[in-house]
Amino acid sequence: MTGRRRLWRWVVTVWVIAVVVAGALTLWLQDSAQPPGPNRWGNAEPSPSLPEGRESACASVTPDENGRAACLVVTTR
Repeated sequence: MTGRRRLWRWVVTVWVIAVVVAGALTLWLQDSAQPPGPNRWGNAEPSPSLPEGRESACASVTPDENGRAACLVVTTR
């Protein structure tokens, strides 16, 4: 029975080490993938105006309770 117990301890120890290494590697790779500085959404510029001959239905749209609104751009001929 001591042989099985020793094998079981080795299996658990190897599994715990693998989980710790994988977690540390995940955090390290996640940190290295982050762009430096503030995110791009904070620095977003307003969208350019529509080309001549196009109208937008966005001006008369009222956003819902989540701040979302549907917008339709149509071409006039």
